[in-house]
Amino acid sequence: MSTLPIIAITSGEPAGIGPDIIIDALQGELAARPVIIGDPDMLEDRAALLGKNVTVKWLEAPDFAEPHTPGVLQVLPVSTADHCVPGKLDVANAPYVLSTLSIAGRGCLNGHFDAVVTPPVHKGILCETGTHFSGHTEFFQQLCDSPHVVMMLASEAMRVALVTTHLPLKDIPGAITPDTIERVALALHKDLQQRFGITHPRILVCGLNPHAGEDGHLGREEIDVIIPTLEKLRSQGLDLVGPLPADTLFTDKYLKNADCVLAMYHDQGLPVLKYSGFGNAVNITLGLPIIRTSVDHGTALDLAGTGKASSGSLTVAIQHAIDMANNSKQMNS
Repeated sequence: MSTLPIIAITSGEPAGIGPDIIIDALQGELAARPVIIGDPDMLEDRAALLGKNVTVKWLEAPDFAEPHTPGVLQVLPVSTADHCVPGKLDVANAPYVLSTLSIAGRGCLNGHFDAVVTPPVHKGILCETGTHFSGHTEFFQQLCDSPHVVMMLASEAMRVALVTTHLPLKDIPGAITPDTIERVALALHKDLQQRFGITHPRILVCGLNPHAGEDGHLGREEIDVIIPTLEKLRSQGLDLVGPLPADTLFTDKYLKNADCVLAMYHDQGLPVLKYSGFGNAVNITLGLPIIRTSVDHGTALDLAGTGKASSGSLTVAIQHAIDMANNSKQMNS
């Protein structure tokens, strides 16, 4: 039996570019046993539309998966409700999307998969079913019954994790609390060790205010909240640098000696990362009992079935999932 990790890949929104980029990404070599959770007929139809030569292999169970062969799609079958038309959303297929996510997540929890990789879904069409769906992160957080999760994006140049995620700017200062910073920093430190194999992670921490508060003249959050919390965490052995001004932190001087940046809010850290590596970055959910990575882009309905969609981010997401699964196995061996 192969020791290569079994990586679940959900098919995403079937009318979007998810099927396209899966087909393209699996044309290359992978040191894993990738299992697509989706509709085999839909994948065959999309491959034909794209002019890609693929072999679709139906699997009865994840453990039947074999080491990857380029061009072979090993599929754990889940049928769409309606025939899928690229670029045309169909609310009837929304339960199919949710089913693929559930199968992948529960499969990871049960040990059938070593990680899950998620192409993009369309939140709007999922919510039209009456199911509140705010994103993959929240879906897997609820499925895994995880009280706290951390959003991190990674590119070749850097990793950026967030203390707060999707909040209006006016609500961010109140959400920057000692408890939140401590929880996020500890989860980040732990997963950098266990998932990335970094023995002593070095984390750069952004200040909240311009110039990291300028000694309190531009805001007191650094003095009252951030600095005392970082000092407490350092006493527990964490290597935290900061708080540093965000306008100078993202330079080679600092990044070359760091394993991750911890930003206080979404648009403080992610614009820099996406500028440096959009299309080749990966979204990673930390704090879960499972490994989950994702692409850094949306469904791109206008590109579905055209052959113009890039699989770069999915390829990076799959490779991160493989590396993280291998690191976890080594840590637990």
